[in-house]
This record gives sequence, structure tokens and C-alpha cells, in this order.
Amino acid sequence: MIRVAFAIAALALSSFPTLANNVVIDVGKGLVADQGVILRGLDRINGATVDFEITPGGSHVYERLEITLTECRYPDGEAQVEGFAYLQIRDVRQEELSFEGWMFASSPALSALDHPRYDVWVLSCKT
Repeated sequence: MIRVAFAIAALALSSFPTLANNVVIDVGKGLVADQGVILRGLDRINGATVDFEITPGGSHVYERLEITLTECRYPDGEAQVEGFAYLQIRDVRQEELSFEGWMFASSPALSALDHPRYDVWVLSCKT
């Protein structure tokens, strides 16, 4: 019964425009390949933040999260504001991924990690 209600709600919401439809990245100057990403991690329990870097194809363990970077791209000249990274994030206590997809530096809430304790977002691509 709950699955049916969820499916109906998902179908109803799918007809509305989402924030993802409103993201515009100006690529008139072209996209620049990455040298890595700078991320910020937040422990929601104690409020501590940590910044860390990951190189393409590399992984970093932040608390209980294993974060793997596939790539980070940005429009030429805008690495600090418009960077976006493809990440895979897994809680080491679980088999399945907690997050897989693109995160945007300019819109961190658009595609966010859904974890009860930790938050991770893109600050910028490394240049």
C-alpha cells in the first residue's frame, strides 16, 4: 500500500518542472577538464567542517563516507563558481551507494547527498 502511494506521488510530481530543468551552465567558452575537486564535509552532530581534495579517479574517506571522484568540469575561467563534479558516495557500513551523480558548486542543494549525519558539497574544481 505504501509503495502504491509513493508511486502515485512520484508520478504526480514528475509532471511539475524541477530545479534541474532550470540549471543553465554557459559553455560558450567551452568546458575545461579537471585536475580534481575541492569538497567540504560537514558533521551535522558536532558542526565540524573539513575541506579536502580528490584527484580524478581517486577516493577519499571522510568519517564514515567513502567518496570517489569521476571528474570535475567547469566553464573556462569559472572554476570557483560553476564547477560541477560527478561523485559516488558510500557509507562504509552499507553496500549500496548513498549518492551517485553530479554536484554543482553554484547550486549545492540541487543535487545533494541524503545522509542522516554527514553533508558533502563541491566548493570548486582544482585548476
